[in-house]
Amino acid sequence: MNGLTGVRSLTTLPVVTLGGDALAHVRDTVFDTSAGRIASFTLTGRTLLSGPLPRDLPWPAVHCLGPHAVMVRDAGALCDLPPSRAHRDAVRGRLLGAQVLTDDGEAVGTVLDVLVESGTSGRLAAFRLAANRELVHGSRHRRHRVYVPRGEALRVTGRALVIPSHARTYVTDDLPAFVARVGERHARGREVAS
Repeated sequence: MNGLTGVRSLTTLPVVTLGGDALAHVRDTVFDTSAGRIASFTLTGRTLLSGPLPRDLPWPAVHCLGPHAVMVRDAGALCDLPPSRAHRDAVRGRLLGAQVLTDDGEAVGTVLDVLVESGTSGRLAAFRLAANRELVHGSRHRRHRVYVPRGEALRVTGRALVIPSHARTYVTDDLPAFVARVGERHARGREVAS
């Protein structure tokens, strides 16, 4: 698994060509929730005070997602887009602030951030939640900021994230421990597949 990047930190990242030309900045990340990956980015101009661009950056045109920039091969990576569609796509793919529910209907928190794999995959890896006390037993933090792996999500829409009731076993408030748990889970999955 590549490094994990929070979607909140992607906002305002520059979009840069491999030749070093700055083309735009990321405004919003649009998800394809059924595929569990980034679908595209809506954009603003090259300066941070610029308004929205009538263009977007589809994920297949991304060369690499790094910690300091979204890299593309050249300016041809950006696609013209009617502003109404850009707004609709951004709203449809927005997960931040979505309510988190268990499959038995219990509200357990809200999505604070979405962690995606850096590099070339763009896969949605996990959710950072502002969890209700009921979700985390024995949490060390009053605010109950926890992580839940994407694999535990049954359904993700712009309005709700539904997780199974047993997801409590995967919840942690410690990011390094969370990354280790996800790594162990991936390793077990590879062993079973062999």
